[in-house]
Amino acid sequence: MSGYDLEEVLTQVGIGEAVVTVMSERGAPTPVAWTRLRAPQSRMAPADAALLTAAVEASPLTAKYAEQVDRESAYERLAARMQKPAKTGSPQGGKPSSGDRPRRTPASRREAPEKSTAEKVIESSAFKQMARSAAAVLGREITRSIFGTRRR
Repeated sequence: MSGYDLEEVLTQVGIGEAVVTVMSERGAPTPVAWTRLRAPQSRMAPADAALLTAAVEASPLTAKYAEQVDRESAYERLAARMQKPAKTGSPQGGKPSSGDRPRRTPASRREAPEKSTAEKVIESSAFKQMARSAAAVLGREITRSIFGTRRR
């Protein structure tokens, strides 16, 4: 408990003053304290280029992050792999090896026929949620009728 009469203090707080509390190490609020506030040291405008450059150069992180690195992305690696020319023959007497045959498209990658409206409705999340609710109500009513706890 603080030594302040908050009703009295709140009517007397002046410009640049506040009654504050902070969290303790245990997460509980500490007693209130009457304090003076400092004006923020910022401005509502873009920083000057020279000021920004000076701040970046003075940062201890400049040594690690100053050099820009453009690494090869996974997309770029895969695209390069796909662009490699296919081998036309193998060094074993002109017979193509099993690795040179064109790959068959798996059944899962073939274009599936368009779904009917009924299939689209049944697979929708709203229908699934409604079916779950109906099943829950039905199960509850069956259980109540078996154990004799039905509504009267």
